[in-house]
Amino acid sequence: MTKADIVNEISKNTGIEKVTVQKTVEAFMETVKDSLASGKNVYCRGFGSFIVKKRAEKTARNISKNTTIIIPAHNIPSFKPAKTFVSKVKNNVK
Repeated sequence: MTKADIVNEISKNTGIEKVTVQKTVEAFMETVKDSLASGKNVYCRGFGSFIVKKRAEKTARNISKNTTIIIPAHNIPSFKPAKTFVSKVKNNVK
């Protein structure tokens, strides 16, 4: 499902114009990105949490050059689904 599909589905279910729904979806995504970029987690009860995970510094190998490089510590965005979300997906086996 694409973002356009999500906008169409929300518009169809609520009766709100697609343009308004698209602006709302875009604003939600931008707010989540900005919050994660500033180090703040976003919690949506019943859906899940958008969290920032911290990756420790590690040593890696460049196989083609046979050299060792150090990957510095960094943050990555992650999504942790709520238990109700997980159980709904698990129970929907076809």
